[in-house]
This record gives sequence, structure tokens and C-alpha cells, in this order.
Amino acid sequence: MAEAHQAVAFQFTVTPEGLDLRLSREAVRQLCLAAAHAWKKRLVQAKNTFLSGVYPASPSSWVLVVMATAGSVYCQVDPSRGLITRIQHYLPQSQFLSADGRAVLSAALFGTGVWLGTVLLFRRALRLLLTYHGWMFEPHGRLSRRTRIWMVMMKVLSFRKPLLYSFQTSLPKLPVPPVQATITRYLESVRPLMDNEKYNKMEMLAKEFKETIAPRLQKYLILKSWWTTNYVSDWWEEYIYLRGRSPIMVNSNYYAMDFLYVTPSHIQAARAGNAVHALILYRRKLDRGELPPLMALGIVPMCSSQSERMFNTTRIPGKETDQLVHLGDSRHVAVFHRGRFYKLWLYQGARLLPPCDLQLQFQRILDDPSGPQPGEERLAALTAGERVPWAEARARFFSHGPNKASLEAIERAAFFVTLDEEAHGAAPRREGCMDAYAKSLLHGRCYDRWFDKSFTLVVYSNGKLGANAEHSWADAPVIGHLWEFMLGTDRFELGYTEDGHCKGEPNTMLPPPQRLQWDIPEECCAAIERSYLLARALAEDVDFHVFQFSDFGKGLIKRCRTSPDAFIQISLQLAHFRDKGQFCLTYEASMTRLFRDGRTETVRSCTAESTAFVRSMADPAQSRAERQRLFRLAAEKHQLMYRLAMTGAGIDRHLFCLYLVSRYLGLQSPFLAQV
Repeated sequence: MAEAHQAVAFQFTVTPEGLDLRLSREAVRQLCLAAAHAWKKRLVQAKNTFLSGVYPASPSSWVLVVMATAGSVYCQVDPSRGLITRIQHYLPQSQFLSADGRAVLSAALFGTGVWLGTVLLFRRALRLLLTYHGWMFEPHGRLSRRTRIWMVMMKVLSFRKPLLYSFQTSLPKLPVPPVQATITRYLESVRPLMDNEKYNKMEMLAKEFKETIAPRLQKYLILKSWWTTNYVSDWWEEYIYLRGRSPIMVNSNYYAMDFLYVTPSHIQAARAGNAVHALILYRRKLDRGELPPLMALGIVPMCSSQSERMFNTTRIPGKETDQLVHLGDSRHVAVFHRGRFYKLWLYQGARLLPPCDLQLQFQRILDDPSGPQPGEERLAALTAGERVPWAEARARFFSHGPNKASLEAIERAAFFVTLDEEAHGAAPRREGCMDAYAKSLLHGRCYDRWFDKSFTLVVYSNGKLGANAEHSWADAPVIGHLWEFMLGTDRFELGYTEDGHCKGEPNTMLPPPQRLQWDIPEECCAAIERSYLLARALAEDVDFHVFQFSDFGKGLIKRCRTSPDAFIQISLQLAHFRDKGQFCLTYEASMTRLFRDGRTETVRSCTAESTAFVRSMADPAQSRAERQRLFRLAAEKHQLMYRLAMTGAGIDRHLFCLYLVSRYLGLQSPFLAQV
């Protein structure tokens, strides 16, 4: 095996004459290049950490301040009112420092202190400005004087081009809403869903909760908000995602689709080569902090912390709770094709393989005639089934020998790649093609996606792409940014030759991808089969219908001076009522990334205003003008609820944390038990 020999830097044998040591120069060279690459990455990360920490200042501003201070001292002007002289007095005596040198050093120390103080002042001012959310509640097209002044100050304090994490420590913490406000909004949200008797009972339970244990629980939450960056996110990740014992396939993971109407290349290996190269380019920008932070209105930064675990991350199963393991770097991807697993290196030394080399490697996998080893084909079904059996199988069968080494190759990969044997995508003349495409990305065959990886890149035989993403480490918009970058880079920057291959000449001397080896006993095969059967039953229970709606889009809705989001949510309420004849609790996620480490909050879109509009549509006696008026009220209410959720005044995350604190303290609350 060529790749195995190249991975060994030296070999030795014991002879009667002594130790015979043989060095592989190429292997040693590759190891040195890899070490240099790792140290270069660490230095870049250290530099970016410093630059982000002093934002909006810069090292050049420090040089200017120190030079100005030293120049003023040289001109016998003391800007420090005697502090420079006192600093000089406390400097230790040294034969290497003259009197003038001591004066310059004390001036530099004073200038550095002034610069650091100014940096802290600017960052504190930036944090205070970012706590203002009045701009979200301004009428469209009409800004108040207060908001205009705030926007000018934000532009002044963020004049420098920021790095990805420049604003992280300046973002405000998610506030803990008052208990009274949360209870009031909760009762308002459930009023359309309850008759008078049930609502009166809920009011009594809420009043009892507010007057008894709520103040005590609230104090614990406020205390937690002081010593953590976000009082919700760590509990949300653990209890909503990682402690779930049911399958994450379908129930938690989500998917992303390729271009619908364009396929840049129909060659599977070529599309995989360009896509993987583009994804690693994104990772490089991520590691260097070169990506700009997402900004609202072009001036309000959003939290970027979720991007940190995009690559080199795996969810590890446990009996009671899973854990997310994130590595600082990974130089390979794990590949699945026709029931076989491979380890594909992304670098040759310190050089990232170009797309043409990656195409060659993927083509070698596609051309490999070998079959799966016993138990290998459906091995990934363990990640699709329930978590406890997977944790038990992992501890019992994958903790030693070749199984451990191969599993580590998958879990330590940058991400997972599936070279799918099927062809999918939008085909106008093929009915149900989008349904099959979506279901394939959501669950596939239940054993051809590694559902525990941060994301799986799926490349179909006709060149179409897709992705399946694990949910616990981040929310969908984060993967959306990565996906847009990859598609754009693939299509408009890397490109293809006229016959659909990656550009450039491949290096045919590259060692082929490494086939992962397994020794799977019968007991493990039985566990794999049980997980597969459970996952297949879950997949077959999914009724998925995807269709293209081209009658109108968000442009027409905006021209009607209505929020597209409000329009869709009210439409869903109308459709559900016409189908079921009743209303139900409705969950819409809004982001809370205006705050540090923010993730999501619930918008309860079934409001009294939306139900009034829906009932008017079912009442033939209602006039068109009255229906329009009720629709306007429903849309305005929905926008208000959405903005409150985004600005930390939501309902559900606060109630969730109050419930957890009550469980920790062993307190019972009938109100929290019902919400």
C-alpha cells in the first residue's frame, strides 16, 4: 500500500552490528511541511485574536500614539502631567539604558497605557450602542432623530473593516425578561387556542407561579446571566439537542439543495473536486478570520460564534447525553461510496490539493471494483438510529483495533462526503423529482450519510449536490452562508473545462485514497441491522412534497407594504384552519444573534389577530375591506412578536430556563409543567 509506506517517516531493524535506521526523505519533508503549516495557522489565529481584541483600534494606531508621546517628551512637553516622570523613577536601573533611553521607554509605556485605555473605552461605548434596538421598531422608511444619531455613532466606532470575530466581545448579553412580561405574553399567545374555562384555569396557575416560586427562579437566572455569555444557549444545546435519545435523522438534521436550474458539471468526480476544494477555501478564510461578520443594516453585527464548529466537528453518542467534539484542524475528509469508506487527504505537505487532483482521487474511489467488507455497507445506520444503542455499540465494538482507527478517521475528518449512486435534481417533466431529491438529502438510504458529522456533502451521479447537516452545533443560516460561498466559488471562480472536468493537470503520482479497514463481529452486525430497520421505518413515514411556486415572490408582497414572513405565517394559519377546522400552537424560529452566543427564539405566530383574519376569510358576510384591515393588524402583530423575540423579549426560552432551574432546585410548578 503506497499510502501506508509514505506515511512512515523512518524504519529501523536490529542487526548484529547495531541499529539500522532508514529515513524516508520525502516522508520527513512532508512531516516538516505539515508542522510548518500547523504553526503558521496558530500564528495567524493568534494575530487575529489580537486584532479582534483591540478593534476598532489597530497596531498602527498604537505606533502613532507612542510616537506622539515620545515626540512630545523630546520637545519637553509633558502630556502626562508628571506620570511619565514617575514611571521613569520606578524603572529598574540598568547599564544598557541611558537617561534618554529611560525617558523614551517611560513615554512608550505611558502611550501604551493611554492607547489601551482608549481601546477599552471605545469597546465599552460600542457595547452600549449595540444594546439599542429601537431601530427595529421604526416605521419603514422613517427613522427617528435618535436612531439617526445612533447610526452615525455606530459608523464612527466601526469605521475599520472588521474581521469575523471583531465584534464578539462587544456584543451585549441576552437579557433575562421580567417574569411578569413573559407570563403576560404567554397568556396572550394561548388565548386563541383555549375556551374560557381552560384559559381561566391557566390564568390561575400563572398567577400562583408568579406569586410563589417565580421570583426565586428568576434570581438564579439573573445570576447565571452574569457569569455566562448567554443564559440560554448552553442549556439549549445540551437539553434540546445533545440529551435527545431519539434518532437525529429526520428529527433534527436538515438539508441544503443545489442550484435547481443549473448543473455546472455532470461529471460526479469533477463536481466533488470543485465542491470540496471550495469548502476548504471557506474553512481557510474562517480560520484566518477573513470572512466579514453578518451585519444588519450594514452596521449592526451579529454573533459569529456558531461558525467556530462548522468543520472538524463530530457528535459523539453517549448513554445519557451526547457530546460535540471539535478539533483545531483536520487534513482529510471521509468518503463513502457503494458501501465502502475511504480516507482522502486534502493536502500534500502544506499545499492544498487543487480541484483537478481531488477529481482524480474521487475518480479512483468511483473506479475501485472492490466490495464492502462484512458489516461495512450499512455501518452508518448506527448514526441514524437511536442514540443509546449507538453509544453501546461504539463502546463495545469500536474502542480498539482497526475499528477504532477507522472510526477515528471518520470522526476526525473535516467533513463527510457521500458519492451517491443515484441521480437527483429538478426535472420539469418528471413528476415527484423534487420530493425524491429532498427525501434523499434528508435521510438517503439511512446508511449512506454519517449523520453525526457537522455536515455531509452529497454528490450524485449526475453531478448534482446536496448537504445534510447536524443541528446541535449551529442553526441553518450558518450552513446557508457556507453553502452559498461553495456554490458561487464552484460556478464562478473555479469553473470547469468545456468537457466538464476540473481545470488543470492532475498529479498522477499522488497515492490513492486509503480504504478504511473494519473487523465487525456478528453482534455488531445485528446492532447495525436493528438501527437500520428503525431508521428505515422512520424514513418511510416521512411524507415530503416539494414544489416550485412561481406565481409571485417576495417582491410583490413588499410592494403591498407587507412583511413576506408575516404573509407566509398568516397563510399557513389560513391553510391549516381550512384543512383541520381549528388552530394550534405554531412554532417559528427567529434568531437572537444580536446577542453574544445567541441562537434562536420562538415566535408564536398563532395570535388573536391572525385567527380573527382567518375566521373572516371563512365568513362570507365579511367585506373585502374588513378582511384587508384584519390582515394588516395580523401582519403588524406578527412583526412585533418577531422583533420582540429577536431583541431578547421572547417567551419560550425564558420559560424553558425557568423550568430547568425548578428541576435543579426540586421545585414543582403546575404552570411550568403545562407550558
